[in-house]
Amino acid sequence: MKPSRSRAMDHYKALGLNKNATKDEIKQAFRELALKFHPDKHSLSSEEVKERAAARFMRATEAYEVLIDDGKRADYNRRSSSFSGGSGKAGSYGYSYNRSSYQSTSRPNSRRGLNFDAVFRFLTSRGFLLNTAFASIILGGAVVIERSGEKIWKMQNSGKSFEEALESIQKSKVQQPKDNS
Repeated sequence: MKPSRSRAMDHYKALGLNKNATKDEIKQAFRELALKFHPDKHSLSSEEVKERAAARFMRATEAYEVLIDDGKRADYNRRSSSFSGGSGKAGSYGYSYNRSSYQSTSRPNSRRGLNFDAVFRFLTSRGFLLNTAFASIILGGAVVIERSGEKIWKMQNSGKSFEEALESIQKSKVQQPKDNS
């Protein structure tokens, strides 16, 4: 059985702590759980025991990463108390964890259709801004080249428009005798 990431998890309960735990208590609780449930310790165990230990280790790791960081912990405490009526436990709104980021899974804005936070993060990402700057440079260069070509033409061919010049070239091609004999 693989652990479900979509369920809300009480991070304090996962580490066996109360909400007032200090950073030292959080570190100590995580160390104890990591030593007990680390997958390497269960390498010779049955598959079921390995999976349960791995799931417990991952929950402890997730809880540690949230609770050890002051900003994430404050956000977690605020969200878990506001969505559960102040009881301090995460309700149907919680956090999902993947190894690269910490994301809220709360759904109050999901019915509006557009996630403005995600759009803002995308529009301000480094890659988007670099691509936008590159496209602007290319477009600006194309405009400059087109306008400078017209100016150069007018400077060298005063009195004739570009269309008139094309007509005269076409006429000269038609009037030239063909050397196919």
